[in-house]
Amino acid sequence: MTEHEAKLSGGVAVITGAGSGIGAGLARRAGELGMTVVLADINSEAAQRVASEIEAAGGQAEAIRVDVSRPDELDRLAETVFDRHGSVRLLVNNAGIETLGYAWDIPAERWETTLNVNLHGVIHGVRAFVPRMLASGEECWLANLASVGAFGMMPTQSAYMLTKHAVQSFSESLFLEMQVKGAPIHVSSIIPGMVKTGIFNAEAGAGEPDDGAQHRKTMHDMMAAYGMDLDEACRRIVELVAEGRFWVSTHPEMTADMIEGRIAFLRAQADPAMTDESRALIGL
Repeated sequence: MTEHEAKLSGGVAVITGAGSGIGAGLARRAGELGMTVVLADINSEAAQRVASEIEAAGGQAEAIRVDVSRPDELDRLAETVFDRHGSVRLLVNNAGIETLGYAWDIPAERWETTLNVNLHGVIHGVRAFVPRMLASGEECWLANLASVGAFGMMPTQSAYMLTKHAVQSFSESLFLEMQVKGAPIHVSSIIPGMVKTGIFNAEAGAGEPDDGAQHRKTMHDMMAAYGMDLDEACRRIVELVAEGRFWVSTHPEMTADMIEGRIAFLRAQADPAMTDESRALIGL
């Protein structure tokens, strides 16, 4: 435990999408640091399994079923957590899904789910929790899940990538708003690179058009072969969030490369173009 992480110990952590992937890894790490962990997930059984793991390791945790695509459920989550625990020291708006396929082929329902989970879940997580965090007057930490995709472009990943561009922009403005308020709330944008999670598992693509299946399999196989170990990635994330860093990258060099590419694209005002890597990913 670092000096900065020690400030989190003993506090309450609320993590959305905590039943699997990065959310589960962050929940386990928060439990290791001595936090009481509230695991919010639409899959209550998955969240409970992770909560049980934390408790078996000597930590404190509870699972609550929450659909982050519904603002009213995030309001209820905030009310429940503050009624039970009195405060929240760490909020991580993590819940997200990947959607693959040509923009015009993605069904309306899948479009709405992607936007509501990935973007509105973050926005309304902030809206529901921040007023109470501000009222406490205590030092708090708030982190939103962006992605290296927040600085790039990729055909057949438009639904996912636009939400991550938006989350990054939202977090930047939120950081400034905390400065304007003089609030003791640290805002971080979590920017994972390739981390071993189940986001590209076949079953996660329910509702996608069929043409996204091969891209999903390619990404799944690449992540399984070359992705960073989940617990290592989450250890890095929590350490940087605890330090109050805005930029929280699992793969700093990858993030830097993506940003440099974005800068060059904007400076040149060039036409969007695919890299050789992106061509390979979609089978061109």
